[in-house]
Amino acid sequence: MAVTRQDFEDAIAAYWGAKQLQDEQSAIKNVVGAGTAGSVRGGKHFDAITVLLSKFFLEAGYPPESIRVTKSQGLELPGYYRPQKQWDLVVVHENVLVAAFEMKALGGPSYSNNYNNRVEEALGSAVDLRRAALAELFPKEKPWLGYFFIMQDGEGSRRPVKIAEGALPADEIWHGTSYQDRFGIFCERLLGEQLYDSACFVTSSAENPKPIELVEGLDWRHFAAGINARLTYLKELGLPG
Repeated sequence: MAVTRQDFEDAIAAYWGAKQLQDEQSAIKNVVGAGTAGSVRGGKHFDAITVLLSKFFLEAGYPPESIRVTKSQGLELPGYYRPQKQWDLVVVHENVLVAAFEMKALGGPSYSNNYNNRVEEALGSAVDLRRAALAELFPKEKPWLGYFFIMQDGEGSRRPVKIAEGALPADEIWHGTSYQDRFGIFCERLLGEQLYDSACFVTSSAENPKPIELVEGLDWRHFAAGINARLTYLKELGLPG
């Protein structure tokens, strides 16, 4: 069965602990987490999202052993500025990097504490891998990268953030923006610069887990379409085969 909108909403609810994994999701979790006592990522919040994304590749015919979701399965991919970087979900089949996903979140009440860290992590991971690809460390198909980000919806993430008076002025686009606005701009620029191939940015909260998609090009529909486009492209080339 194809991945549905309801699967997505259930996974976001499960992220907040508001909903348990459904039977089908639990079965997928056990398959892709084989050998790890059914644990995808040590019982962390992103278990449900990892299961959701894994379903795309299982449905496309990729064997469970090609879908890596735990440290013990090996999530490291080669870098250029460092030997390796551990991604959150990696699909490798016949030495082709089918897809790699970075999954991050930003919560309150003090959103400023980790905002810059999240930006730098996403940039660093993508730039390092893209440069490694240019160095032919991924010799077959061009790598495909996905970015999935959840920001806690709250007054602190919706309120405009003051920009400090620095040595030189900031880009006008940032003035009067909230952390939610800023992350939307950031993700759009990640795609515009082709650092990631597809990105999903949602806000949500434990009190109201239904995902809010603020930017059309960063919504679930576009993100899922990007994954399916990658699968179709590789299928034309005989993968999974």
